[in-house]
Formats: sequence, structure tokens, C-alpha cells
Amino acid sequence: MAIGFSERLKALPPYLFKELDRVRDEVRAKGVDVIDLGVGDPDCPTPGHIVEALARAARDQANHRYPVYSGMNSLREVIAGWYKRRHGVSLEPETEVCSLIGSKEGIANFPFAFVNPGDVVICPEPGYPVYGSGTLFAGGVAHYAPILEKNDYLPDLSAIPADILKKARIIWVNYPNNPTGAKADPSFYKDLLGFAAKWDLLVASDAAYSEVTHLSKPHPSILELDGAKERAVEFHSLSKTFNMTGWRLGWAVGNATAIKGLGLVKSNVDSGVFQAVQLAGIAALEGSLEPVAAMGALYLERRKALEEGLDKAGISYLGTDYTFYVWAKVPQGLGSAGFCSRLLEQTGVVATPGNGFGPSGEGYVRFALVQDVPRIREAASRIAGLKL
Repeated sequence: MAIGFSERLKALPPYLFKELDRVRDEVRAKGVDVIDLGVGDPDCPTPGHIVEALARAARDQANHRYPVYSGMNSLREVIAGWYKRRHGVSLEPETEVCSLIGSKEGIANFPFAFVNPGDVVICPEPGYPVYGSGTLFAGGVAHYAPILEKNDYLPDLSAIPADILKKARIIWVNYPNNPTGAKADPSFYKDLLGFAAKWDLLVASDAAYSEVTHLSKPHPSILELDGAKERAVEFHSLSKTFNMTGWRLGWAVGNATAIKGLGLVKSNVDSGVFQAVQLAGIAALEGSLEPVAAMGALYLERRKALEEGLDKAGISYLGTDYTFYVWAKVPQGLGSAGFCSRLLEQTGVVATPGNGFGPSGEGYVRFALVQDVPRIREAASRIAGLKL
């Protein structure tokens, strides 16, 4: 008997970043000096005090056993303290906080707790592909709500059809936004919560980039609004804040029922985060924020360097204070994929085609500021000489 993939697996589009890696490696094998601004993986090291905390914890035999799937009590207490300090939000550690093996895992597993076959999940597009794939795996139907430049990259809630909303269970939002870098003001969150109450929706907010900024304060959390915990849950991660993408540590916080449901799924499919990593996460959240501020300043320097090259090439882009992405408009007459191909062939610079994040991303590309300043300047110089 031939081994065949399940229908749900066949329905998945190719994972965008895996394909980017393949194309990049092909070009590099030809001897091209490639500057990879494609995948959003921070290039700077994890701060030293976090690494040392991991090393100490890893040597402790007590941490070599199964962890608690929902997270150590001490970690959940520290996460709650972080939200109180950074956002003024009070959380009950035992019922309103759950640790994750990176926020991607939590985002993918969340629909299993609340979506029945045929239920709808409203996902932003362009957006992080896992909102849709997690919905598909849970037997749900993803309805994609465009986030467009003309609407400041906020979803037009009034444009979502009533017949979709009657079947919807969850609505995803992501600010600061990947791939655009756009922000959301508290007024938008207020409207969103009212909309969710009208249609009895769970609001799932992905805030993984809230600390990636040169500003002194983080991006607002939806949980800062009165009554938000009645139907909202927020996903966060140490990956981008502390350059810990490979460590796989994040959390979900908010509505107690949503957190309980996610925890029940996790108790059946994983065994939690390695306890030494959790202890390192505590060191990160309780330690100095100077490394976070320094990274924000560095990303700003990199952003300005790249934007100089885009300006010289006549390529427009979204100015933003958040994320380490630059969302740029493709010159007229070129599609997203065509522009990225020309960019790679002529300059050796890798960017991500916007339509890889959804149809509304067509006509745009995303640059990730994950090279040091000299390499960013070299990329900018090459882009400035691009023949369009």
C-alpha cells in the first residue's frame, strides 16, 4: 500500500520560509554573496545573563525531569509581574497564564480547544501563516480579513459578512504587525472587543513584537482595556524580545476559560518547556531591560540604513516604530515574486514576497533587519543601484 498524506496536509500551502531557504541556498551555491533579509530570525546573541541562568539550571539534576505542562508556578508569577510592570495589567498566575513552547506552538494548538469542524476562524491577511494552518488542522475554516494600506493595516470589521460571523469562534489580530510593522491604538482594541461581544467571538491577540521598538514604552496590550479578559487572550514570546528564537519559550495570558482550554490541549500533546529554559526565562523577565532597549536602538539604525537605499531606488515603504521589518511597495509593473527574483538575481539581497503572507500582500515585499549595520548598508547600496 502506498503511503499517502492526509487531506489536511495536502491542503496546506508550502510553508513560506522553507521555500525561501531553498531559493537562497541555490543562489548562494552559485557563488553569489547573498545578504539574507528574508526570514525574521534575530542575528544578535541572547543576553549573557540569560545564557548563564540556563547553564546553571541545566546542571541542576532537579531540572532533568518532566516539567509541568502549563509552566512552573514561579515562571507564571514572573510573567504576571511582567504584565503588571509593562502594561498595568493584573493576571492570576494559576488561571490566567500558561507557558508555551514558543508562541507558534500555542497559536497552532489554540483552535483545537474551541473550534469544531466547520467553525470559522477569522485571520488577518497578509499575516502569519500559522493562524490559518492551525485552523485547518483543527477542522475549522479560515476566513481571511484583508488588512490594507488604505485602512492603516487594520481589518475592516464591518466588511466581514454576517453569515461568516454567525459561524465564527475566534478572531486573530497581530500588532505590532508581521509583516507590515503596523501598530494598533487602544481605540481599535476597544472597537474590536465590542465587535467580538456582539458576535460572541474569542479575541486572540498575537503580541510577539510588542517590545521590538526604539520607543521607551511597549506597544499597547489589548488586555489593558477594561473588560478585555472577558473574551481576549494574548500570545507573547521571548523570541524577538530577547533574541531567544531557538529557545522556544512563550506564553498565553488572559481569559481564564481560554487559558484552561489551551492547557487541556497541551496536557495531551506535549510535556511542557524544559525547566532549565523556564528558569532562564525568569532571568530574562526579571533582569535589566537595557539589552532590549539597545536592540531597539540598533534596529532603528538598521532601518534608517535600509530606508536610505529604498529612497534612492524610488521604492516607498511604511514608516514604523515597531518590529524589525520594513514593508515596501513593489515598483509598478512588477509583482511581489518577480521583484524578489530580480532583487536576488541583480543584487544578491533576499526579501520575502508579500503575497507569501496572503493575497493582499501582492505588490509588497518584506525586508527583515537581521544583518549587522555594515551589511544592511551594503544591501541598501545594492538596492539603490537596482535596474527596474
